[in-house]
Amino acid sequence: MHSNRKTALRVVALGAVVALAIGCERGSSTRAGPSERPTTSGCPAAMARARTSVHQAEEPRTAWNGPTTGPKVVRGRSVIYVAQTMTNPGVAGTVQGAREAANTVGWKFDVIDGGGTPTGIQAALSQAIALKPSGIVLGGFDPKATSQQVAKANAENIPLIGWHAVDLPGPSKNPKLFANITTNVGDVARITADWIIAQSYGHAGVVIFTDASIPFAKNKSDLISKQLATCSGVRLLADENIPIPDASVLTPQKVSSLLYRLGSRWTYSAAINDLYFADAAPAFRAAGRKGAGPPHNIGAGDGDPSAFQRINSREYQAATVPEPLSQQGWQMIDEFNRAFAGAPASGYVAPVHVATDENTGGRTAWDPVGYREAYRKIWGV
Repeated sequence: MHSNRKTALRVVALGAVVALAIGCERGSSTRAGPSERPTTSGCPAAMARARTSVHQAEEPRTAWNGPTTGPKVVRGRSVIYVAQTMTNPGVAGTVQGAREAANTVGWKFDVIDGGGTPTGIQAALSQAIALKPSGIVLGGFDPKATSQQVAKANAENIPLIGWHAVDLPGPSKNPKLFANITTNVGDVARITADWIIAQSYGHAGVVIFTDASIPFAKNKSDLISKQLATCSGVRLLADENIPIPDASVLTPQKVSSLLYRLGSRWTYSAAINDLYFADAAPAFRAAGRKGAGPPHNIGAGDGDPSAFQRINSREYQAATVPEPLSQQGWQMIDEFNRAFAGAPASGYVAPVHVATDENTGGRTAWDPVGYREAYRKIWGV
C-alpha cells in the first residue's frame, strides 16, 4: 500500500512537470509567460479596467463602420502628398492606400518627400503649392513648422488634409485643414498603456521611445506615461527622445546603454512608432535577449508590415496599436472629394485595435473589411 502511494505521488509529480512544461511552451508567445507573471496585481482596479479595454480592442472588426454616403466623384482632380519622410512606415502605408484610391477615381497623384528635415519639408510643400494641385496632403509633420507655406496654400484655396498633422482627428481651424486623419491619439495612448498594465499584472518597468520634434508624437508619449501612472505597480524607467529620421543610427546605441543601465528592471517598452523596435532588435540580440522578451515591446503606431512580421515571428515586438494605413489613404481621397464637392468632412475616426500574434492570423497589416467597397459605392465608380 505504501509502495503504491509512492508510485501515485510520482505520477502526480510527473504530471505536474508535464503540465508546467506545456504551460511554458504555450507561454512562449510574445506575451509574458506564466513564470514572469506575479501572483498578485500591482493595481487591481486599474488592471481590471485595462484587461477589459484590451480584450475589446483585440477583437476583429467584421463590418465597415465608416461613412456610407457622400458626393459622387468629382472628375479630373490632382493630389500631391507631401511626406515628412518616406522612411516613416506609417507615411509610406498611407501613400500606398491614397495612390490606390486616386487611381480608382482617375485622379493624378504624386508624392514629394520632405526627407525628415524642417528645411526639406518646407521646400517640399513650397514645391507642391507651385505645382497648383487640387489638394495637398500634409503627411506626418506639424503644419506650424511650415506656417508660411500653409498660409499660402490657404490663400490659394488649395484644400489641405493632414495625416498625424495635429493632435485631434477631423477639421482644424488653426492650422486650417479640411481634415486631419488619425485614430484618436488619446485612445491609442490609453490602450498602449493598458496593454502593458494588463500583460504585466500591474508590475512593469517601462521605457518609452518618442520623437519630441513632432508635437503629435510627443503628445502621444506623454499620454502613455500619464496612463501608466494610473497603476502604482508600474514604473517609468526612461523616456527616450530619438528623432525618427535618426532612429536607425541612434536607437541601437541607446538600447545598448539602457540594457546596461537598467538590466532586468526593464520588462516592457512602448514606442510612438513601430520602427524603433526594428532598429532596437540588433542591440537586443547582441545582448542575448530572447525575441519573445522581456522586454515585451508594444508600438503605439503605425502597424507597418515589418511590425506584424516581428510580432508573428516573436522577434522583439509583442504587439502594435496599428493605424489602418491603407484605409486612411482611401479616406484622404474621400475627404478631398467632399472638399471639391463643397460638402463637409466625413468626421470618420477609425477605432483603436491591438494586434498580437494571437489575432493577426499571419497577416502583415491591419486592414479593416469593407472600406474599398463602401468608398466605391459612395463615389459611384
